[in-house]
Amino acid sequence: MDDVRKTLDGLAGYFIEDLSVGMSAAYAKTITDADIVLFAGVSGDTNPVHMNEDYARGTMFGGRIAHGMLSASFISTVMGTRLPGPGCIYMTQNLRFKAPVRVGDTVVARVTVAELMPEKRRAVMQTVCTVGKTVVIEGDALVMVPSRV
Repeated sequence: MDDVRKTLDGLAGYFIEDLSVGMSAAYAKTITDADIVLFAGVSGDTNPVHMNEDYARGTMFGGRIAHGMLSASFISTVMGTRLPGPGCIYMTQNLRFKAPVRVGDTVVARVTVAELMPEKRRAVMQTVCTVGKTVVIEGDALVMVPSRV
């Protein structure tokens, strides 16, 4: 894929003309306790299911879980840094949360080009986050992608 990447002030990404259906990129991150605490601080979401093990043990999850939006943010990482990359603009995102993520889990966020609308400089992206073989989040997004012209 790198042979068609553009340079925008030293940052690599793709123009709409370089994308094709099926192109894919991913980002992986192992969730730590610090990630959850820091995300709670930034987002303000201090729900005890994320922060308090005693409380969370009494829930349907049987223990603490990471914020769903923490894992979902890795989708943004892929789109903003890899595919399409710098210069793309998020327009919409649909998410379906399918399974919990816990401290120690490695979340893999994958974005795949599903549809292109070159005349509008838009791309529909299939988005999925997995832990092992388990889908934890799935959805789709619409992004605006820079054009050469």
